[in-house]
Amino acid sequence: ENITSVSILDMAIALLLAFGLGLFIFLVYKKTYQGVMYSSSFGVTLIALTMITTVVILAVSSNVVLSLGMVGALSIVRFRTAIKEPLDIAFLFWSIAVGIVLAAGMIPLAVIGSVIIGVILLIFVNRKSHCNPYIIVVQCADHNSETKVKDFLTGQVQRCVVKSKSVQRGSIELNMEIRLKDDNTDFINTLSEIAGVTSAVLVSYNGEYMG
Repeated sequence: ENITSVSILDMAIALLLAFGLGLFIFLVYKKTYQGVMYSSSFGVTLIALTMITTVVILAVSSNVVLSLGMVGALSIVRFRTAIKEPLDIAFLFWSIAVGIVLAAGMIPLAVIGSVIIGVILLIFVNRKSHCNPYIIVVQCADHNSETKVKDFLTGQVQRCVVKSKSVQRGSIELNMEIRLKDDNTDFINTLSEIAGVTSAVLVSYNGEYMG
């Protein structure tokens, strides 16, 4: 009775849809990934998690006793894998939610919802790179060269804010957050040629920031 409570056709449809939507989630994750080291195993985990959640919910929905036992079993499970990227949590929850919705029989909600979520992530995560903040580290000799650097950057970038300043005898180091006007970074070459500037480094900044 427990086996026949969910038909073979329903199982097959649910698992095929779970695989398809899990693959879609994996492709969106691969397209929107912006971390340092891409992990293909995490992408495969998203597909597996969608299908596993579907299987679990199908089993739970067909048997009340099994659902109580499943709750007790899952309550003692602890996951120790650290999530390095905050966006990865959204993909994990997305995979679990799709599996639950599919197993509940709400196929249009799972499909249409996944498409809308995927489009939104593609639009907002893959925005133009020059909109992202950058950090410039400049070493100059004196106050005059420091003023020239600030004046030059103010005219070249969309936004320039001094984050830190280190002063030693005969050397000044500036750390400034900037927003580029476009993808062109040739102004760094000109900046390094200003009198009194010994070095200029441009670094992409993906951490937390205000503004």
